[in-house]
Amino acid sequence: MVAANSGSLVGQVACITGGTRGIGRAIAEAFVREGASVVINGRSAEKGAAALAEMGAGDAVHFVVGDVKQREDCEALIDETVSRYGRLDILVANAGGAANHAPVASLTDEAMQDALLWNFWHTFWTMRKALNVMIPQGNGRIMAISSVEGKMGKPGISTYVTAKHAINGLVKSAAKEVGTLGITVNALCPGAIETDVMMAEGPGAAAAMGTTYQGLLDMFAHESAIKRLNEVEDVAEVAVLLASEAGAGITGSLISIDGGTSPY
Repeated sequence: MVAANSGSLVGQVACITGGTRGIGRAIAEAFVREGASVVINGRSAEKGAAALAEMGAGDAVHFVVGDVKQREDCEALIDETVSRYGRLDILVANAGGAANHAPVASLTDEAMQDALLWNFWHTFWTMRKALNVMIPQGNGRIMAISSVEGKMGKPGISTYVTAKHAINGLVKSAAKEVGTLGITVNALCPGAIETDVMMAEGPGAAAAMGTTYQGLLDMFAHESAIKRLNEVEDVAEVAVLLASEAGAGITGSLISIDGGTSPY
């Protein structure tokens, strides 16, 4: 369900990594609906152009091409956001995933490093750069898209589990550092959502876990209290809350949006 426009983000500027599709796209659309100007990022210029056309938000949305696994691209994304809109109020480090899954005993260094770059390092690089904009402003909202697997764990997908746990630790520490400076830092921990990344990488993860892709989806649904997968809109509405003035008192939190899967 999409909430009605309350204008809670009028005048705010947001930057979202991996914002052309999936969770990032849903958050971008929700922020625009609430009156924010939004910069989205992705590796494909074609997908970026298509996302802008589909959103139809005119000057309220801007796309920056870049690979979040590269520090220079992460930092340039923040710089371009500030250059285009004059400030940065909200960062959503959303991009992430993992590939080449295997049990730990046969896992490659390259697979672990790729997951850390894609998830943890990109979150750190964009967070660090954003904080150096937000601290002088005296306000800001930072959200990292973690996962239910940042609180739990499953066999065969240790790269993803490890990277998401690392994000949660970074969020906790950063929140303590900037809590008195008008800046909040939180992690959103969705359960399984059938995004494009899930469809691309899920079959490999399922094989590493000894099941089929459909079996993987069924397992995630069965583990939850609602017995179904979540939707991207579920995450987007929580992001709006955290970005708004109503979320000013929420920081250092690992917020489950997983249909009751996580034990905490």
